[in-house]
Parts: sequence; structure tokens; C-alpha cells
Amino acid sequence: MGAARAVGLLLGVAADSVFGDPRRRHPVAGFGKLAQWTERFTYRDQKLPGVVHALGLSLLVVSSGVLVERLGSGRPVVRIATTAAATWVVLGGASLAREGTAIGADLDGGHLSSARERLPALCGRDPSRLTGGELARAAVESVAENTSDAIVAPLLWGAVAGVPGLVGYRAVNTLDAMIGHRSPRYRRFGWAAARLDDLANLLPARAAAALTVVAAPVVGGSAQGAWHAWRRDAAAHPSPNAGRVEAAFAGALEIRLGGRTVYPHGVEERPVLGDGRNPDAGHVTRAVELSRVVGLLAAGAAAALAFLRRR
Repeated sequence: MGAARAVGLLLGVAADSVFGDPRRRHPVAGFGKLAQWTERFTYRDQKLPGVVHALGLSLLVVSSGVLVERLGSGRPVVRIATTAAATWVVLGGASLAREGTAIGADLDGGHLSSARERLPALCGRDPSRLTGGELARAAVESVAENTSDAIVAPLLWGAVAGVPGLVGYRAVNTLDAMIGHRSPRYRRFGWAAARLDDLANLLPARAAAALTVVAAPVVGGSAQGAWHAWRRDAAAHPSPNAGRVEAAFAGALEIRLGGRTVYPHGVEERPVLGDGRNPDAGHVTRAVELSRVVGLLAAGAAAALAFLRRR
């Protein structure tokens, strides 16, 4: 079973690299529509209905994953195929690299309007008034955070829990992106989704930061800088997880992240991460390269974990 799961994870990573996200009838988009429809009946400006909403949808997806996993019991080929398909569906490495590379190219060419149009594909910030430097900072921070959320975390959950772990994690992360923010509508209702996502990413975010330290020299970055920024600055970040990876990326690339951050629901003052210069277009491109290396290391680690765990 462990070998089949490991092979399935690696095949899913390869499929994401070659094909990117499924272009039609993406299951994650389908789950998002289901969550929106369900919210029509569950929404109240209270925490308890949000708990029911987040747990109910997440358990529904996990249960579906358990059924799929059982189909492969004692059938290695089926286990490989279902694990590969689930991994391909939940990973976002190719789309992250594509959007990050495009924003870097736009900034390098001075096409700020195009970069502003692309930024919402990476994060939920308001790009309308961002300068070139602010767009670069937003892109690097988003590439760092999504390296953990869209690559490292699903792979590790897949390694320890197979298909249920893969699809369950993606459901939790999707709900957090939809309702886990601090807007007036979701401050209470989205509380459970945000906390559930924090819990699901607690270990993967730290694993992603550690892999960033290892990967930094591959892209000409500083492993020592990544380690020091992670250990020194991450705890000041309002997120218990995102700050770890963002700080490690800042140290690895020898840049400074954080500061005033504008969202549609308001403005947040983020702590400064790292010591270097402010990021520019070149740092966005290097952040994408660093993300790719971290993703490859995570794939190898997840496959090894899946294989060794069953042995």
C-alpha cells in the first residue's frame, strides 16, 4: 500500500507539472459552488453556524475520499490511479508558477496594469493602487504562502492519509479562502473555517519553511538568511503559519517583506520580515524558482514518508 501511495503521489505531481489544473469541471471549483449553495442555508452572523458549515462540508469530502481509498484496497493499480488523480486535482504548483512568472514579466516590462489584473489570481488583495514595488512584494508573499498551502501541505496530507487527506485538506483550505477572512460578513461565520485551516497547516507550514532553507542555495539564495528570518521574524506575523514561509522566503532571497497590506475588507499593518532591500520584478521570478525547488523536495519527502510509513 505504501509503495502504491508513493507512486501515485509522484504521478500526480508529474501530471500537475505537465498539464496544470484540469481545464474543465475542476472538482475544487465544483466544491466551491457547493459551499456557496450550502451557505445560503447555513449562514448566520455567529460562530456556531460557521462551525457546522465548515465541519459538515469538510467531513463530506473526507468521507468521499475514504470511499475512493477503499476501492483501491488490495488493488495497487487502482490505488496508484486514484491517488495520482486526487494529487493532480488538489495541487496548484503549475498554476502558481505560471501566474507568478507572468506577474514578474509584467513588472519587468513596466506593465503595471497587467500585473494588477493578474494579482487576484494569487491573493485577495486590492491591487488597484499598488505601485510596482508593492505588487512585487504582494506577489512574493503570495508565492511563498501558496508554496505551503498549494504544494507542500496537500502532499504531506496525502502521504499520511492518502486520498482522504488530499481532498480533505483541499476542502478545508478552499473554505478558508472563501470565508476565513476578517470581513464584516465572515468575521464570526468564517471563524471555524480559518481555525480549521490553521490547524491543517500547522506542521506543513513549518515543513515548507525548513525546505526553503534547504532549497535557498539552489536558486542562489541564502540558507542562513532563510533560517534566521524564519526563527526571528515569523512569530510576529498575524498568521500562525503563513509568517513562517514568508519569513523564510524573505531571508532566502535577502529581501524585506511585510508592511501595509490592503484588502477589500480593510487595511492591515504586517510586521517586517527579513532585512534586505524591497523586492522587485527579479525577486518575483526568483521566488517562483525557489517555490519550484521546494515543491520538488516536498514531492520526494512525501513519497518517502508514504513508503516508509506503511513499512
